[in-house]
Amino acid sequence: MNNPESIGIIKRFYEAMDMLIAGKIIRGKKTFTDRYGINRWNFNTVRQKPESDMFQLVWIAYIVSDFGISAEWIMTGKGGMFAAGLPEIRLGFKNKKKTNSN
Repeated sequence: MNNPESIGIIKRFYEAMDMLIAGKIIRGKKTFTDRYGINRWNFNTVRQKPESDMFQLVWIAYIVSDFGISAEWIMTGKGGMFAAGLPEIRLGFKNKKKTNSN
């Protein structure tokens, strides 16, 4: 059984997943679970029952290292969801034009 702090981390993980999907950075849960060899049943069960002990810490590592989610935000809820200083293309903004602010 997870404690309240762990449940908060798990909920932020799924909040980030929802944002990545809504922003079309990833296609969906199946894409994510297939890419990393995660059992989709376990992945869905943890979302419905975050107090279960099925959550794997490595899932956090995947969204932090590969999708630019802030480790500080996911672990503490402080700061922004996305890590600062990442190239825009990693955040799914590849169609935005850059402008000079001279």
